[in-house]
Amino acid sequence: MLQRIQTLFLAIVAIGMGVFLALPVWQKTAAGGEQTATLDALHLTHQLNATQSEVQSVMYLALLAVLVAGVAIFAIFKYRNRLLQSALCAVNSILMTILLAGTIYQTYYKASKFFEPERPGEYLTGFYALVVAMLANVLANRFIRRDERVVKESNRMR
Repeated sequence: MLQRIQTLFLAIVAIGMGVFLALPVWQKTAAGGEQTATLDALHLTHQLNATQSEVQSVMYLALLAVLVAGVAIFAIFKYRNRLLQSALCAVNSILMTILLAGTIYQTYYKASKFFEPERPGEYLTGFYALVVAMLANVLANRFIRRDERVVKESNRMR
């Protein structure tokens, strides 16, 4: 049934990945204000001055986010098979952990060394959307397992 609470949480996972793809994830500005570094799901951009910038592709973050959203949407429609739905949530947890690790790697080990390495920069809306999606995935998996437990108990009662 599509009206279960885990469907809402899986939809939040898909929406969170959309927000991760659409909005910037991390940004750092130099004390003088002329250099900036910005990370979004597709590019790591280092703006040297008004006319020069370096752009590095981080396409794997976008591909992982699309894959996570796709698995979440697929899991929504597998409501008749709760074990498969739970396994898909577990796969999503692994993929989102890899996505989070890739994001932190890009921010701490690549982008923070562009200028002023002692200043870490700040995470933006895209990063927090990833965190919300991870929490929603954990809650969805918890409610899926609860439904499976209720079904097993009701079968035992017969």
